[in-house]
Amino acid sequence: MATGGEPEKGTLEEPDNYFQFLVLGGGISGLSAASHLAKNGFKDFRLLEARNRLGGRIATMQMGGSKVELGAHWIHGVLGNPLYELAVSNNLVDAVPPPKAHNVVATTEEGRRLPFPVLQEIYEAYFWFFKRCEEYFLCKYQPPEGVSSVGEHVELEINLYLQRFPPQQRHLRRLIFDYLLKRESCITGCHSMNEVDLMNIGSYTELPGGNIALPQGYSSILSPILKQIPEELILKQKPIKLIEWRLGEESDSKEGYESDGSDCSVRTVKSVEGAAGEEGDSLQSYPVIKGLSYHSLPASCISSRRGSNEALDVDPSRRRSGKPNVRVETESGEVFHADHLICTMPLGVLEKNLDMFKPPLPKEKTASMSKMLFGTVNKIFIAYEKPFLHPDISEIIVLWNKVDESTVPMAQRWFKKIYSFCKVSETVLLAWICGEEAKFMEGLKMNQVADTVTMILKKFLADPMIPKPKSCLFTSWYSQPYSGGSYTAIGTGGTQADVETIAAPLLSKGKGKTPVVAFAGEHCHPSFYSTGHGAYLTGRSAAQLMIRTVKDASGFGGETTYNLQDASVSDLSTWLQEVSCGEKNLEDYRAKTSNSRPRRDDGHFVTPR
Repeated sequence: MATGGEPEKGTLEEPDNYFQFLVLGGGISGLSAASHLAKNGFKDFRLLEARNRLGGRIATMQMGGSKVELGAHWIHGVLGNPLYELAVSNNLVDAVPPPKAHNVVATTEEGRRLPFPVLQEIYEAYFWFFKRCEEYFLCKYQPPEGVSSVGEHVELEINLYLQRFPPQQRHLRRLIFDYLLKRESCITGCHSMNEVDLMNIGSYTELPGGNIALPQGYSSILSPILKQIPEELILKQKPIKLIEWRLGEESDSKEGYESDGSDCSVRTVKSVEGAAGEEGDSLQSYPVIKGLSYHSLPASCISSRRGSNEALDVDPSRRRSGKPNVRVETESGEVFHADHLICTMPLGVLEKNLDMFKPPLPKEKTASMSKMLFGTVNKIFIAYEKPFLHPDISEIIVLWNKVDESTVPMAQRWFKKIYSFCKVSETVLLAWICGEEAKFMEGLKMNQVADTVTMILKKFLADPMIPKPKSCLFTSWYSQPYSGGSYTAIGTGGTQADVETIAAPLLSKGKGKTPVVAFAGEHCHPSFYSTGHGAYLTGRSAAQLMIRTVKDASGFGGETTYNLQDASVSDLSTWLQEVSCGEKNLEDYRAKTSNSRPRRDDGHFVTPR
């Protein structure tokens, strides 16, 4: 297939680096989109990745003899999760992972260990506090006046709960609640739960089955996806500087006619006789048609490249419009053109580079972006020469005393956002930190963080002989220019509709209003935001949209699509029972044309967050 260079004789000259599709971003969403295009025979595309590696916020590395996840950590849920199905079908995970005991020790700053029954009591109370927050989305009744965030509602519940106990018993329980709120902030992806919208926290759908770790590392899930994509279609180290997404319309106005909104000018051609072919096709010479290239010719006029000269090639995957809608310029000055674009850049990158789009993004899209949270969640890994914790202990919970953030400088309190240390192995520990404290940590040196972590362990374990780690590693997702943070949550004042607005495609002008730019990524899924499977599904949906657009424009007929966003958990469970590895029976998910509301979890499964 022609990818630029000399135009066909008797055609309008096409620009260099002109493709049917461009996919921006080589994370799991972009790879999902590219894989779906390739599997459906659409291979006239290029995937542009800014980094020198693929995977985006999926990154696995070795440390202390163990695999550590710098980004995505688990596959969240089993039933209805396409990533879990992909992992199982490629032998990346055991179908039934062995049970593993999780023994925790909770200690105060004074080195006092909490009785396990007290810890369990507060865990159970907090579970129901959070469950009631989720019910506002499902039931649509109103919260107490003046309460708009999850944090405010949970605080109200905590204060009522602690009133049952005498004053001397409240302090320890309050410390456990504070720990759970810090943990929830890391799970949600925010600085504080006071930033998260109460009415929409229940929009997140948790798939049954728990969190699944991949023995070979989360990055191993990329291999079966990459198998579908020809290597030459992926271009790395291509950071984007500019996206012009109404290029075709500007060209039309310069040539003296107005665009009708269609992505393909073939519809205006009733009959053409003769064409200039390529790749050995025996074709006659066609008359010049203004604005129409060889790749735009009606399928009925082009001989099949599949062997028979008499067969007709009506495959729209082999035809571009001839007049690109999109022009993309990289930071190095390299230029690419395409009829359609799939943008999978993270929300943090989009928010920081709104001037990248020309013309600017619609105001309603940027307004919805401002209502979302793209939080920073970082990890600290510390490796030791030999084990020093009891082998039965898998996590150390650190219960910090309350800190007045208005008076204590960040440099003296950032580490108090760390809420626990989990064992990755007997010699590697992992700590999580989020929010402004996580951003502050990114500016520190490795030895400063290692010394601080050692101080915390000595303090809470009341053991001055805790060794210094042999190595320390922490992530810096906020400072990374091609991530700008970790993952998405719905902020106060935001709704699920804002997610859908962000995900909505950019359309051409005119009567047709065909999609020119599709958006994908975890921030584009209204129920699975912040997850790998949410990113994967939106990438596939964006590719389906573009395939359908091209087929509709060519008169070839649209692709049968399935809207997994509209499926309830029980639906997805039924679907999983019907599938066999590699072949899916998705008839229950045929996209509906009615205006009915999407179905939610119907309660057949217990889905606590």
